[in-house]
Amino acid sequence: MRVARANAIPEAGDRLRQFLALGRHGTMGWLADAAERRAAPNAMWPEARSVVMLGFNYGPAGDPLAVLALKDRGAIASYARNRDYHGVLKGRLKGIASRLEAKTGARVKVFVDTAPLMEKPLAAAAGIGWQGKHTNLVSRDFGSWLFLGAILTDLELPADEAETDHCGACTACLDICPTRAMPAPYQLDARRCISYLTIEHAGPIPVEFRAAMGNRIYGCDDCLAVCPWNKFAKATREAKLAARDDLAAPPLAELAALDEAGFRAKFRGSPVKRIGRDRFVRNVLLAIGNSGRPQLAAAAESLLADPSPTVRGAAVWALSRLDPASFAKRRGAVKDSDPSVQEEWARTVPEPVSA
Repeated sequence: MRVARANAIPEAGDRLRQFLALGRHGTMGWLADAAERRAAPNAMWPEARSVVMLGFNYGPAGDPLAVLALKDRGAIASYARNRDYHGVLKGRLKGIASRLEAKTGARVKVFVDTAPLMEKPLAAAAGIGWQGKHTNLVSRDFGSWLFLGAILTDLELPADEAETDHCGACTACLDICPTRAMPAPYQLDARRCISYLTIEHAGPIPVEFRAAMGNRIYGCDDCLAVCPWNKFAKATREAKLAARDDLAAPPLAELAALDEAGFRAKFRGSPVKRIGRDRFVRNVLLAIGNSGRPQLAAAAESLLADPSPTVRGAAVWALSRLDPASFAKRRGAVKDSDPSVQEEWARTVPEPVSA
């Protein structure tokens, strides 16, 4: 837990405006809609004087990238293998804020990704860590595995010293990115980021990124997992943030078979639930298409008539990758009213993907 002044990040507003001007936020219109309020805590709450920043470790127990070699399994980002952190962290923050309020009489506001607040630069200003070249927060104690929460208060608190950048010449996070989502150190183009594509992006995922996604079906750990500072991190001991074993490497065939009720039951209490069944199954089907396992073609074929055009289109793509002959035979007979699905059927028959 560290403290920053509410006016500690004067440069953040200009950086955000540049990011938006380049269109790198993609379809995340909420970033642009609240850009001015997001620029500084005072813009959102003029009475704010101090920001109490908290970092919560969610370090994984093993290698989070090991699942990428299991082509018939899905890779879910480490943070999403846990119980939804929003509720867990907010409860903890409210307890701290209540004690601060009772002891000082100060007004307080608690946030965990629920307001236009730039947590990462504020956490850096407070000394919790620094924003690495992948733009995420890095800590000398916990590496890249940190959830962030904030308490705004109108109380003047002594500010901690900002953390300095310790990335040095390392470019491991930039080099490993499958879709080259970081055009330069400390810059991110969300439109190319697998976390954005699998979580925030609605509808068909651009063809240019599909193969690079591999079996990543919710988020991406690559740039976080290769950070050298992770060698100092320890697996989280927080029971409420412990990873679920069933989300470590779930079978793609089982996930593809989830209907709405099954999806909700499977991901009850998980961050995955917020993207909805259709978007999630879309991601699963792209992973199936990348698997190189012809036996998974049946899972894709069974979803060609799914009510969701997003799912149907992804099923067509997966089938074309695993069973080009069946794809070519079917496409002349299938009549789909959705333009995006029609476009998938019209694609050139690809070479079968190898395992």
